[in-house]
Amino acid sequence: MAPTDEQSVHLAGAPIDWSVLVADLNRLLRLRTTPIGMKLFASVAEMEAVAKIRRPGNVHTTDQIVAMAARLNWTVGITNDDLVGPQCGAVIGLHPQDDEWLAGQAMAGVWFETTEDSSAHQHAMHTVPFGTYEAMAVSPLGTGRLDPPDVCLIYATPAQMILLINGLQWSGYQKFEWGCVGESACADSWGRALVLGEPSVSIPCFAERRYGGVQDDELLLATPPEFLPKAIAGLDALAANGLRYPIPPYGIQSDARAGLGASYD
Repeated sequence: MAPTDEQSVHLAGAPIDWSVLVADLNRLLRLRTTPIGMKLFASVAEMEAVAKIRRPGNVHTTDQIVAMAARLNWTVGITNDDLVGPQCGAVIGLHPQDDEWLAGQAMAGVWFETTEDSSAHQHAMHTVPFGTYEAMAVSPLGTGRLDPPDVCLIYATPAQMILLINGLQWSGYQKFEWGCVGESACADSWGRALVLGEPSVSIPCFAERRYGGVQDDELLLATPPEFLPKAIAGLDALAANGLRYPIPPYGIQSDARAGLGASYD
């Protein structure tokens, strides 16, 4: 069955109705965590002009700021002064990626055996170049307060995530290849998406789970917003073919021909 008008198949390049887009994502994937947007600002004043923006009263990790939007549905803005250390600010371009940061001394003996290992990790991270931005904000996508966000963040289980990727690959197929820096995995998600302008999937790291409330079974997709209408159109097409979430187990000892016959001749 083709998607109805009410299911709103979005077209790439067209203005995005954020509330409809989020409703489509939830309809197709039954997400447990609020999809959010992230936007960088050249000035603090621009960030503070966002509707209903909250400013933190304590020092946080970026993971915590992201979680305030994704898990509390808040709109939150920060500067580098609101972040606990240079690692968080460097990924989003609010702290310089200078020689001291690249040396990675603070992580040596904690996450990596030697300073050489730690420095190699720092050099491997995707980071927004320093000097252009003074502030960052996050907000639930459905509010439309960051219109458009620089990147959208979607937490999903592995089953939801592979279908989301399948949706992106339905039309104009491309193979996705991502890396894993280990700790500081925000560089693999929002860092990479901000720098390269393409969908980026990560395995959230220890800090994201300890401080950002990311659940054991959650992965993270960070993507520029223009990719989401394409993903939704692909998910609708897959659903029409019977390939939809949740994925019901067929049975490990059943005759597979009956199940496969529903999709293939």
